[in-house]
Amino acid sequence: MRHLFTLLFLCLSLPTLAHVQKDTITSRLESPYETLKTFSTNIKSGSRNLPAASIVFNNPSLKQEEKEKYAVKLEQILEGAGIFIFFDEVPKSKDYYDSLTNEYRYVINKNYPEIFIEKRRGRWQFQPPEIAQIDSVHKEIFKFGTDFLISEEVKESVLGMKILGLKLWQIIGIAAILFASFLIKHIFALLFERVFISLLDRFKQKNIGSKYLLPVTKPIGMICVFIFISMVYPLLQLPQIVGYYVVMALKGLIPLYGMISLYRLVNVLEVYLTRLVSRTESKLDDQLVPLLKKILRAMVIVAGVLIILQNMNVPILPLLTGLSIGGLAFALAAQDTIKNFFGSMMIFIDKPFQIGDWITAGDDIDGMVEEVGFRSTRIRTFRNSVISVPNGQLADSTIDNNGLRQYRRFRTMLAITYDTPPERIEVFVQGLEQILLHHPNTNKDNYEIHLSEMGSHSLDILFYIFFSAPTWSDELKFKQEIILEILKLGRELSVHFAFPTQTLHVENLPGQASLSPEYTLTKEDLQARLNKYFNMEAKA
Repeated sequence: MRHLFTLLFLCLSLPTLAHVQKDTITSRLESPYETLKTFSTNIKSGSRNLPAASIVFNNPSLKQEEKEKYAVKLEQILEGAGIFIFFDEVPKSKDYYDSLTNEYRYVINKNYPEIFIEKRRGRWQFQPPEIAQIDSVHKEIFKFGTDFLISEEVKESVLGMKILGLKLWQIIGIAAILFASFLIKHIFALLFERVFISLLDRFKQKNIGSKYLLPVTKPIGMICVFIFISMVYPLLQLPQIVGYYVVMALKGLIPLYGMISLYRLVNVLEVYLTRLVSRTESKLDDQLVPLLKKILRAMVIVAGVLIILQNMNVPILPLLTGLSIGGLAFALAAQDTIKNFFGSMMIFIDKPFQIGDWITAGDDIDGMVEEVGFRSTRIRTFRNSVISVPNGQLADSTIDNNGLRQYRRFRTMLAITYDTPPERIEVFVQGLEQILLHHPNTNKDNYEIHLSEMGSHSLDILFYIFFSAPTWSDELKFKQEIILEILKLGRELSVHFAFPTQTLHVENLPGQASLSPEYTLTKEDLQARLNKYFNMEAKA
């Protein structure tokens, strides 16, 4: 409510703010400056001269009384809308030319472009079409027929006597506006809390109402108060300079509290988005909600500031032009930050990984994804440290998402000694296949178990299988179970696992036969044995 008391202070400062230099009554219409000066000088209460003020209206079909009524209506419009004429800005040239309309005209206030004076026959006046517009603008400002409260009859009655520089009816009006504003604010808060929050309670949403929606009631209530003041303020008919600052304050306060309301309503949107993404399997959406919340809040602030500046008659186009140039310079200076921002957008759109996935990228990135932020992604390494990778770098890298593997590979070579009989090797390989088939978490359709190599010190059996393991811990657990079963099978079948050894053979010893083998069979003998072996195999 402190803003209301500020407005009240402006109203009570009327004698000082409304002080203007008393000029002699003039009726010159040679330029926009002279015309508006003529009207302003003759319409003010100290030297009120309606016949002289009405000369600015050029319509021969109107009677003098009707012209004077239009002069009063124009005065009420200027005071009610808070239009203060800054005569330093009014053109003094007789041949002023509006480049936008390509006509000799001057618009008094850009908020009401339909009210302007036009040059005809060397005189700057309100012409018949513009005079007709005064009625429509007057009805727009004084809604619901409230203009009867500022009629000359009311002003000339007892209510017209002055107290502290204000007329009695103006003081009563200010008090009534403040009292009504107080009631509107508290009635709105009461209705919102009793009705809307109770309705949410029936739908089991009371926590949202009390925690997120209730803080919005105060700024929305203030918006209702300021809208009410903007509707009834014209009835006070305070001087133009006072109205100018009051209207400017209202134009700034309404979007300000609107911006505060939307800023707080973003929290409500966050709650519903959090509930929405919690239904999805992807955990990456959970990181998108806080990022979207920050972006929406930034957009609300930027839009609110621009609207406030526009309502305060601050030129936005030069500001946006300056911001665009500054934005270009900023973009060049912060191109890495912008690259990381778009990298984060691409991560959220493409979803190459989720929160909790094990990813590898390049030589340095290997770990579990913990958080995807506005600039970087945090990864928990297997050393239990946390690394922050810029999203721009991550988006350009080749990402190996181990968390999306349907099966986890287990490949090893089982080395057995060379003295193992071939028949025992065949049975051992069959036993390895049975271990695979009996384990509940192995892929039964894709595996390779074969005697594959003759190594330098062992016979090597390829053991190549896949686990259905959701996590690395499960993978290690299943590996342990398989390896233990292999060791048990080897002990059961008396299959000995080899390890690198060296054997020293002494070829000749005194008194001992030579250890070197003697090769006495001819090629024909060897060929006969080979044919016999394969013939026996064919019969078997």
